[in-house]
Amino acid sequence: MEISLQIFLICLALGAVVGFLAGLLGIGGGLVIVPVLILLLPLTGIEPQYLMPVVLATSLAAIVLTAISTLLTHYRKRNIPRFFMPQLLGGVGLGGLAGGYFADVIPSDYLQVFFAVFAMLMAIQMWIGAKKAEVTVVDKPDYSSFKLVVICFGIGVIASLLGIGGGVLLVPFLTSQVKLDMRRAIGASAAVGFVVAAMGSIGYLSAGLSSQASLPPWTLGYVYLPALLGIISLSLLAAPFGVSVAQRMPVKVLKRCFSILLFIVAAEIIFS
Repeated sequence: MEISLQIFLICLALGAVVGFLAGLLGIGGGLVIVPVLILLLPLTGIEPQYLMPVVLATSLAAIVLTAISTLLTHYRKRNIPRFFMPQLLGGVGLGGLAGGYFADVIPSDYLQVFFAVFAMLMAIQMWIGAKKAEVTVVDKPDYSSFKLVVICFGIGVIASLLGIGGGVLLVPFLTSQVKLDMRRAIGASAAVGFVVAAMGSIGYLSAGLSSQASLPPWTLGYVYLPALLGIISLSLLAAPFGVSVAQRMPVKVLKRCFSILLFIVAAEIIFS
């Protein structure tokens, strides 16, 4: 069996997990996709210096399509805080586009270490946050529009560099600093994840075209198509199910699930 077909089949199962977690926690799925692709894509014979750009670009491209299903489901359940979505989307969109270009000049090994350390720190933050009292839902949190744009630009850059949708940064920020309800923060994260992934994908596609001759077959820009198709085939079906589970789950449990996921991902990167 060809390597590309094997990767496609493995990514079918990966897509089901990614879609469910994207709907449940609003994380886009990159925190799961990235470590798995780090293990799989070397089987294609890819040169080491191109591994992380291809991993991150493929992850972002998958998040774009998964986020559409997740976003529509959250919208129907009134989980999207529309009053400050323009600031969130504008900031992370520009940051995601910038991050796609920055990744082309940052060494692959540095990105892997940064990803692992970042995931561990966020895991600790979410576990501690779960012990606090749940945030009371308010119609419109009082927070500076300028600060939102600036902070979300930084979130967009980091998310694009890590190949994630930004939810792992945005959800803790919205719940702890903006004082937004956890479920609405997850809904906002779904919308933001779509924009980050879309803008970051454009940057990676453009940056990867100049290296096309050195990349494995079935690669478009930096996007590895067999992995992408495998992931999205089932993630689009699993995402609405994850949203439905999140609606019924206590906020404290949601935060603990978020934290455990991050610990697992960080350990996988560190010891792989």
